Amino acid sequence: MEGQRWLPLEANPDVMNQFLRQLGLVPSWQFGDVYGLDPELLTLVPRPVCAVLLLFPVTEKYESFRLEEEAKIKAQGQEVSSEVYFMKQTIGNACGTIGLIHAVANNQTLLEFEADSPLKMFIMQSSKMSPEEKATFLEKDESIRVTHESSAQEGQTEAPSVDEKVDLHFIAFVNVGGHLYELDGRKPFPIVHGKTTEDSFLEDATVLGNKQKVWQKSKENQASQASAPETTLCCCAGRQSLRRVLGAETSRTETISTKASFLLSSLQDQARHNQEC
Repeated sequence: MEGQRWLPLEANPDVMNQFLRQLGLVPSWQFGDVYGLDPELLTLVPRPVCAVLLLFPVTEKYESFRLEEEAKIKAQGQEVSSEVYFMKQTIGNACGTIGLIHAVANNQTLLEFEADSPLKMFIMQSSKMSPEEKATFLEKDESIRVTHESSAQEGQTEAPSVDEKVDLHFIAFVNVGGHLYELDGRKPFPIVHGKTTEDSFLEDATVLGNKQKVWQKSKENQASQASAPETTLCCCAGRQSLRRVLGAETSRTETISTKASFLLSSLQDQARHNQEC
């Protein structure tokens, strides 16, 4: 990806919430955190979950897997719903914003927007565009760019320079029409991972997150990765946010706490929580 480069977003639900609020998403749903992928911990995540964001290191082994997967899908084909909103990434370090757009655009029936929401306008105007056209459209959208740059300066860690190499990448998982889709702007198309339901979506998505954990490690650096940060998962759910595990001491390029190898963030239905309380 050449051309524009943005500052990377911190994997921090407060930053994500601020970003989405500034772009006109009504905060009836917000991001929050949970602790990990163990079944007991997943039971703490408020339901229903409508989207999952995954942040992981891009390694040589993962890149090889990605290319093999794309070649296999091109050869065998797949059926992708016309209802899936998918865009390519052409802006460096914009994967966090693109992941959030994918999460929101594929759940518009659940979310509310302010009348003059720049994000809602972007999604509506680009909905019929090709993935490549959406990417070009984002390059020209000043409202989203300015909001991204402002949000990237927030959080618990100091923002790196625009030119600093960041080998971490956000992707999104969504449930569209009862099918689990992986949406990665670095890939040429959405990837269908089979059927899912509202009740099983979180578990289905975290299985894929676990697979990313396996593929991200190359043979030559498995030993050095043993104590390194691995994968961050963020999910959209429906209840009061849980306390973040991310410690203030964690660097932005690590984006995960030393206390846990996984972090889940959930977009939660605050209105439902208020009713329950």
